[in-house]
Amino acid sequence: MLRAASVRCLVLVGGRHNSRPMSERLTIVVVEQDHDRAVAIGDALREAAAYDVHVIGSVAGLARKIATFAPDVVLIDVDNPTRDMIEELTLASGPLDRPVAMFVSQAGGDLARTGIEAGLSAYVVDGMQPERLKPVLDAAIARFQMLHQMRCELEETKRALEERKVIDRAKGLLMKARAIPEEEAYALLRKAAMDQGRRVADVAEALVTASGLLS
Repeated sequence: MLRAASVRCLVLVGGRHNSRPMSERLTIVVVEQDHDRAVAIGDALREAAAYDVHVIGSVAGLARKIATFAPDVVLIDVDNPTRDMIEELTLASGPLDRPVAMFVSQAGGDLARTGIEAGLSAYVVDGMQPERLKPVLDAAIARFQMLHQMRCELEETKRALEERKVIDRAKGLLMKARAIPEEEAYALLRKAAMDQGRRVADVAEALVTASGLLS
């Protein structure tokens, strides 16, 4: 299963926080318009592991249909996609919330790059062959985990930088208002945070906001 990259950045699987045990089965949505192939793919997945498999036979209203099942993974089979089709299908399948793998019948220029840039976890040429679904599925999940961790770390870094800016502004306000050095200004912020049971960054933000209202 997919794990959180950090304490503050939880993985969302199927539109919900992932708190399920590792042994619980994955829910997989297969987007396949050919009925016979859909049956074969579903059977292959169920034989590979204890997956809950749901097949969507039309791409019309795809986002709504996928949301109905809240899947952990989405597999899409399409014969000859265009760039616009790849981007549309990828967006509808929620690549930021779950691993999404797309299977196409043949290579086509830079479409693979288009798919990966659009957020696909895997782009596989030569169709959705039942015998190789499991390794592709595992690879897509692994790639999704890696990219999700990178996004979380980037978000944490941005948040830390923004909080540092606010704290520095708050220290500057205290230094100016009370004619005190930086160390003492920070000590005042930290004491206020401890007294209020809040984070230093939250106290600093409140001070900066109040100062803006009074100016």
